[in-house]
Amino acid sequence: MYSKLIDLSAPVFLITPPFTQLNTPYPATAYLKGFLNTRSISSYQADLGIEVMLAIFSKQGLIHLFEEIRQTGKPTFSENASRIIALQDDYIHSIDAVILFLQGKSPTLAHLVVKRNFLPEASRFAQLDDLNETFGTMGIQDKAKHLATMYLEDLSDLVKECVDPHFGFSRYAEKLGRSANSFDELYGALQQEYSYVDKVLIHLLEKRIKILNPLLVAISVPFPGNLYASLRCGQWIKKHYPTLKVVMGGGFANTELRSLSDRRVFEFFDFITLDDGEAPIENLVQYIEGKIPLLSLKRCFTLLDDKVTYINNSNCTDYKQGQVGTPDYSDFLLDHYISAIEIVNPMHSLWSDGRWNKLTMAHGCYWGKCTFCDISLDYIKLYEPITASLLCDRMEEMIAQTGENGFHFVDEAAPPALMRALALEIIRRKLVVSWWTNIRFEKSFTRDLCLLLRASGCIGVSGGLEVASDRLLQLIQKGITVAQVARVNKNFTEAGIMVHAYLMYGFPTQTAQETIDSLEMVRQFFQLGILQSAFWHQFTMTAHSPVGLNPEKFGVKKVTTTEGTFANNDIEHLDPTGTDHPEFGFGLKKSLLNFMHSACFDYPLQKWFDFKVPKTSVPPTYISEALLNEELYTKKLSAKIIWLGKDPTVESFTKSKKGSQWEMASLTFQSRKEIVNIKVTPPQGKWLADILPQLSVENSKTFTLQEVKDNYEAAGLTDFELFWDNKPVNTLYKIGLLHL
Repeated sequence: MYSKLIDLSAPVFLITPPFTQLNTPYPATAYLKGFLNTRSISSYQADLGIEVMLAIFSKQGLIHLFEEIRQTGKPTFSENASRIIALQDDYIHSIDAVILFLQGKSPTLAHLVVKRNFLPEASRFAQLDDLNETFGTMGIQDKAKHLATMYLEDLSDLVKECVDPHFGFSRYAEKLGRSANSFDELYGALQQEYSYVDKVLIHLLEKRIKILNPLLVAISVPFPGNLYASLRCGQWIKKHYPTLKVVMGGGFANTELRSLSDRRVFEFFDFITLDDGEAPIENLVQYIEGKIPLLSLKRCFTLLDDKVTYINNSNCTDYKQGQVGTPDYSDFLLDHYISAIEIVNPMHSLWSDGRWNKLTMAHGCYWGKCTFCDISLDYIKLYEPITASLLCDRMEEMIAQTGENGFHFVDEAAPPALMRALALEIIRRKLVVSWWTNIRFEKSFTRDLCLLLRASGCIGVSGGLEVASDRLLQLIQKGITVAQVARVNKNFTEAGIMVHAYLMYGFPTQTAQETIDSLEMVRQFFQLGILQSAFWHQFTMTAHSPVGLNPEKFGVKKVTTTEGTFANNDIEHLDPTGTDHPEFGFGLKKSLLNFMHSACFDYPLQKWFDFKVPKTSVPPTYISEALLNEELYTKKLSAKIIWLGKDPTVESFTKSKKGSQWEMASLTFQSRKEIVNIKVTPPQGKWLADILPQLSVENSKTFTLQEVKDNYEAAGLTDFELFWDNKPVNTLYKIGLLHL
């Protein structure tokens, strides 16, 4: 695994600590490495999460694990752990085959796995849904991935019970890091002996440090579940390499540590940086090399005169998005990541199944108004898109480097105009890619734009429906209505793009009636087939959102106004409406699981809850009527007209009716799925056959509808609107004649 590290040294060692995703590297260090390349600063990166996981879940790793469990001398184990220990030989001799299968290197194992007599099964398998109902009769690979994931989850439960209570595949010691206003509990845990997983982590870290001999170790901590492991890394480095500088940055610091004051944190890190990491890490390298003084650091906490001090050199400006370089995925063990299917949810499956190159279309959010969001922070507030051409350049570089042509654009909300430009550029370059991203469900996503996105390789979108209540959507300042979301979802669905909705319950002043009405809206979305995936989460008030900054304006009160010395983001609050929001959680999630399986649409909503809830006030045809009453779509003369199809073949024929005869033109279009034929007058047929190649997406000039109309009339033809807006011409959108 480490042969490529021989004789390698790098001044900057970039680390992602355990655990995030197992199917693809978290992109933060790849972004930083790409930037450092532009500054000629050598760096090396490692995802210690996947490496720790593969070290434990291997034949030799399980032999060590079961020996560790035996040596603990515990007198009793749970029934589940006892069963796994009794079957340890089956686990030891099957684990390497399972990992190879989940890495995509042994696909034929799926046929053995789905027979249900190869893998040992413990308690996780008792939770399985009907696999035939879930995956159908043809989904052999997906069935096997789901079963193999349950097998790994059983082993995860064993690790958690017997050797490390903090273990979890996508989050390690998350409870210690989440909402830790005080550093006391974390600090106490870090004074304990290494856990089993800690030992594996430190062993891998030690190997890398010895080979790399870095000047700076930069640890990215995106989530609370990475925090404990990052501290363990910093602790070991400071003990064994006291002169080696360690910096922590990432999403956790950006949201949680903006008011940090506990000096004990700097027993583990020398520096903690906030927000965009490019300028801060460049300045740190220059400081360590003695080129700039300490006070020239950028957005950085450190100890100064034994006090936690925030340094921000205002003369140092951040880099523009066009200057930060292409994310660099070298050094990662890209063929070692695994594809798992833990939850039978289409979007979660997309998230965790397969390896995705991560890119960003635009820094920040172009909307920037949602009252539950941290819109006061720079990562949301500072909106800066990059050009479609530069995006495609970066995509081509990443495909060449990684061999993968799947992209996940990790924007807060991808701008529709930039998505359009990107789609056109992808099609012009004839790139074969699959991509998905996060959006706002706004009316810019017309039928034709969705068709264009699909033609460019867009396979899915996720967006915040949040609380499906127009009153609350207005309070959230989401800038959408439920009816509008329904129409947009229909456009995406009919274009063949999967739609996932983020759903929220418990927003300030939300009543039980509104929660049930929101559930009814969601039920109708799924019943009509315009939503394929969704997930409910309970509202959390955060310190940097408009709600957190001014809770009284939203009718709620902070429970405490005392600021902690460590993490300060999640805020406990009281909602005087009296609604017990948490008690709705189970019923909302259970009903959603059934709706995603197209089941139980006829159940009364009361059936999902074990307490009395109000009847919905939403008419059963609310969403279907919203779809029937679509907003009038006026084709603007400034709209861009794009032709994605092939040139038609044109033939003349004579039409007869009641003794009269006249000439007609027959235009035949070949698409990948079908043959389309339309019949128009010969002059119109000739004009259409001549104009379509000029409208091709491959041409540098793009025609507006006004220019198309002018061209039509210049050919001596009349009644443009009658010809263009009615059959048969207005059916050609199906094969690529689009108004954008």
